[in-house]
Amino acid sequence: MVNYFNDYANLCFEKFGNRVKYWITFNNPWAHAKVWHTYDTQWRAKQKGLVGISLSGDWGEPVDISNQKDIEAAERYVQFYLGWFATPIFHGDYPQVMKDFIGRKSVQQGLGTSRLPTFSPQEKSYIKGTCDFLGIGHFTTRYITQKNYPSGRSSSSYFTDRDLAELVDPRWPDPGSEWLYSVPWGFRRLLNFVKTQYGNPMIYVTENGVSEKMLCTELCDDWRIQYYKDYINEMLKDPLTSHMEMVTEIVVPTVCTLSILLSAIFLMFLLRRRN
Repeated sequence: MVNYFNDYANLCFEKFGNRVKYWITFNNPWAHAKVWHTYDTQWRAKQKGLVGISLSGDWGEPVDISNQKDIEAAERYVQFYLGWFATPIFHGDYPQVMKDFIGRKSVQQGLGTSRLPTFSPQEKSYIKGTCDFLGIGHFTTRYITQKNYPSGRSSSSYFTDRDLAELVDPRWPDPGSEWLYSVPWGFRRLLNFVKTQYGNPMIYVTENGVSEKMLCTELCDDWRIQYYKDYINEMLKDPLTSHMEMVTEIVVPTVCTLSILLSAIFLMFLLRRRN
């Protein structure tokens, strides 16, 4: 399937690459790296485009921020969710916590090897760095706490491997969809997580939105408008700028303003001396 998809993508690059400059291989993966390399070697120099991927990622917040087990469980929630695919793309391998937990549970189940596949050194090198930008699909947040699950073969799954429980705050605005609560601050924390974990990549928000909580016969989008406003404002609170961009946008204007102010004060001083 990887080769078939690569052939399809290569045809798209050939036919549409003179007009399309931003490509997303998958909205929620799974066969990305080969297509990135195809574009990089055959089309990038000519078409000057970018190839990324779109990954889903909700934020996980510890129930008790003073409890180390809850903190670690919240980290696992995000690593098993977003990191499952982002970490190989940016660092060449699965998150260490996934390898540790799934490997240990596989041993407890009497398996000879981990249920999580392993990358060969060649595969790690091939996958790492295959992302010109990262698309993020984000909607909501969960509170996370430690919860141990048994390691029997019949009960093993992606969800039990994580050893955690997901909770919601009843005070969070409820849009009507049982899984989707409006938690804007979680969006900012997820963006900062991506910035820290993956070297401040270019980010495009490829999915974000909310259902309407009541049936309407006329236009009644107040809830959705508020959701977007809150999430966008949280994103703007913490600009994901590099150090040099901050120097350009903040320090330089401030120095210029102070220079003008000091010059004006000095000029006033000279005029007074003459008078």
